[in-house]
Amino acid sequence: MRRLAGLLVVPLLLLSTAACGDDSGSDSAQMKNGAPAITKGAEFGETPTLSKGKGEPPKELKVVTVKEGTGPALKKGDIAQVNYYGQVWDGTEPFDQSFGKGQPFDVTIGAGAVIKGWDQGLEGQKVGSRVELVIPPDLGYGEQGSPPKIKGNATLVFVVDIVKGATVPASATGKEVAQDNKDLPKVGTNTDGKEVSVAVPKDVTPPAKLVSNYVLEGDGPAVTDKNSVVVKFHGKTWKDDKTFESTYTSGQSVTWPLEQLQVKGLKDGIVGKKVGSRVLLVIPPDMGFGDKEQGTIPANSTLVFSLDILAVM
Repeated sequence: MRRLAGLLVVPLLLLSTAACGDDSGSDSAQMKNGAPAITKGAEFGETPTLSKGKGEPPKELKVVTVKEGTGPALKKGDIAQVNYYGQVWDGTEPFDQSFGKGQPFDVTIGAGAVIKGWDQGLEGQKVGSRVELVIPPDLGYGEQGSPPKIKGNATLVFVVDIVKGATVPASATGKEVAQDNKDLPKVGTNTDGKEVSVAVPKDVTPPAKLVSNYVLEGDGPAVTDKNSVVVKFHGKTWKDDKTFESTYTSGQSVTWPLEQLQVKGLKDGIVGKKVGSRVLLVIPPDMGFGDKEQGTIPANSTLVFSLDILAVM
C-alpha cells in the first residue's frame, strides 16, 4: 500500500542515504561565486539552466545566495514550498526539477526527509530567496548514488527558489467541542504534540455517509480545495479498531496538496474546516478505498481519522 502520508509522487531528491562553504570564488563564463553559472532563467521564478562545473568540486557544502528574499528565515521544523533544478557537477542536463510542473515541492526543514545538503543548505534562508547549493557526496547520495541518473560519489548542484514558508505548531490548539454522540469514535484532546487517541465504539454499525466533526475548533482561515494542508493524523479501520497509519510514529507532519489528494473522503472532510483545528473523520468505503484492499486495510473498510490541520500553504 502507498502510505497515506506519501500519496503524492515525490521527486528524486528524497532520501537515499557540515559546515557551509562561503560564496567567494573566481568567476568565469562557466563559474560564478565558485559554483556553476546559471546560463538561462536567472531570475526568481524562471526555469534555470546551469553550466557544467569546472575543475574539482568543493568538498564542503557551498551555499550561494543568488537573490535574497524579504520573507522570514526558515528554521528547523518549518515547512517550505520550493521549486528546484538539480544537475550533477560534471553534467549538462537536469536529473530532476520541479520548475514547470505546476506544483512546488514541500519540504520540512531539518526533518531528515531529504538529502542532508538540502536540510543544511535551506535552514536560515529567507522566503523569496533563490539559492544555489553545491552538495558533496557525503551530504547527497554518497557512494551508492541514485542510479541511473546519479552515479556514486557525485557532487550535486541545485538551484532552489523558496516560494513559501510556514511555521508548523506541534498540535491543533482550538476550542474543545463536545463529543456527545456515543455511536461515533472518541478522539483525544491533548495538545502536547503526542499521539492522539482514537477509540472506535464496539458493536456499532458505521455511518454510511461522511462524518467530519470538530474535536478542537481552531480560529484560522477555512481550508479551500486549492490549498496544500499541513497535517498530523492517526488513522484506524472501524471494523477492528486497529491503527493502519499514524504520523506520530515519525513525529513529522505531512503536506497534502488537496487538488492531488486521492482519497475523496479526506479531501471533502478537510475542505471548509478551520486551520488550527482537530477533526474526526469517518470515511465510508465509497469515499475511501472502496472494494480494493490497500496493504493492511481490507476491502470495503470504513476509515476513521483524528486529523490536526496545522497550517495551509
